[in-house]
Amino acid sequence: MDRASLHPAPDRMNRSLASIPRVSIVIPCRNEECFIGKCLDSLVASDYSKDSLEVLVVDGMSTDGTRAVVQSYARQHPFIRLIENPSRTTPAAMNLGIKCATSSFVVINSAHSAYPDDFISNSVEWLNRTGAEVVGGPLMTVPGANTPIAKAIAMATAHPFGVGNSKFRTSSRDGYVDTVPFGAYRREIFDRTGLFDERLERNQDNELCSRIIQCGGKIFMTGQLTASYFSRSTLGELAKQAFRNGMWNVLTIRITPAAFRLRHFTPFCFVGAIFGLALGSAMLPWCRSLLLFLLCFYWAVAMLASVEVACRKGFGAISLLPTVFWVLHTAYGVGTWCGLARLVITRWNRPAVPKVSESGVTSP
Repeated sequence: MDRASLHPAPDRMNRSLASIPRVSIVIPCRNEECFIGKCLDSLVASDYSKDSLEVLVVDGMSTDGTRAVVQSYARQHPFIRLIENPSRTTPAAMNLGIKCATSSFVVINSAHSAYPDDFISNSVEWLNRTGAEVVGGPLMTVPGANTPIAKAIAMATAHPFGVGNSKFRTSSRDGYVDTVPFGAYRREIFDRTGLFDERLERNQDNELCSRIIQCGGKIFMTGQLTASYFSRSTLGELAKQAFRNGMWNVLTIRITPAAFRLRHFTPFCFVGAIFGLALGSAMLPWCRSLLLFLLCFYWAVAMLASVEVACRKGFGAISLLPTVFWVLHTAYGVGTWCGLARLVITRWNRPAVPKVSESGVTSP
């Protein structure tokens, strides 16, 4: 869909103070000492009127210096507030922030990201222009550290071979989508669909967007809302993140099957095939041949993807990229298998999604 054919590009907001709608920024975080300052710096530099802005940093009882950093910003900028999140989970932080928000527009931001100075004003513009319930933009993945492995991780997690056909990671084309990261929401949509599902420590945005679409709502993505996302810096951090994302897929699909696409379970099938063929190799020679073929085919595709990335961004990380792809995919797939085992053994039951009453008090 061509951006210009749908809507003209939004201009910077040039209105009287009285006409500027109030916006609440909700930032869930925990132990983000290294990144929360960059996030808040980008919001302080925003072109949006600070008299019409509140930034709610909902901290999950951080054990590093995150709280001290946020408190320092709050002392300098009255529109920034620190809120404690005893539950420590991301969806609980989002819901707590939404309940504390005083605005008709709520933007969910990540502490692991930085935002252009027109991000908030453009979010309001695109909500008004499209009439959508949620608007957001693609992620520009940047290295979390100035190291070769961090640069390779950023490249891999922005490439289709690494993350599949996830539009907000691989495309900046405008159009209606099934989910966006760090979305700007109309406050009233939470009255219709309920808040983020606190059963989900991951994928809570996918699940909520699925409910919004089922209620007839629309979600719009535009390249004018691009944010910079700081990727993980080490293979260990990447593996941990991918494992947890894969594990929480299982509970999410149990709750809302419509929230998922084939790409979410491709690593699950890949890892299952490797383990199945490895076990079968002890008795069946053809299993060994098929396993060897599968592994060779994977690494050949990984090398081709690495060369394609290197041709665009330089050959410095080409020797690391295949390994990064392997860690990303296998950790994600193993996580999904562990999530399935957890579901079978424990039934993985949690409280229902919270709703919002007219008084603003949530109920189960």
